[in-house]
Amino acid sequence: MKTILIKGALLVLANVGMSSDATTPIVASAVVSGPVAEVWKAYTTCEGLNSWMVAASAVDLRVGGYIRTSYTKGSDCTGPDVIENRILSFDPERMVSMQTVRTPERFPFKEAIKKTWVNIYFEPMGQTKTKVTCRMMGFDSTPDSVQLRKFFEQGNQLELDKLVEYFSKK
Repeated sequence: MKTILIKGALLVLANVGMSSDATTPIVASAVVSGPVAEVWKAYTTCEGLNSWMVAASAVDLRVGGYIRTSYTKGSDCTGPDVIENRILSFDPERMVSMQTVRTPERFPFKEAIKKTWVNIYFEPMGQTKTKVTCRMMGFDSTPDSVQLRKFFEQGNQLELDKLVEYFSKK
């Protein structure tokens, strides 16, 4: 029994140490008060994205397609203010995987972000709630990647918190 506890304690300590590793994925999650079909639409349709996340969006939901977003009101999602994510894969109402291929002109980590990708998981929790988990990967120990990681460690959770808030008012 003591050996198992000691091994368990060592494993916990080893995992705590890993969280500071630059290559460890960023993981953010939240439980949203909405059924998985509605939460999926909020993330993967223009109407959904424009309702809670951005001022403008364009979506081509297919492998090789895109999700383009802009925080600029009136954007046509083709100009210098656009973030474009290429869809790597998706499983409807379960998961979408994307990689940023275009950033706004002033985004400071243009090269570092090209190496990253994100998987967003949608897990039904009964009929009326959905757990959304965002796993962002591809970071390394270069200075720009470390700074990019810091940016998204906060940003990804803030985005999920905003989604939770949106659904709480529906």
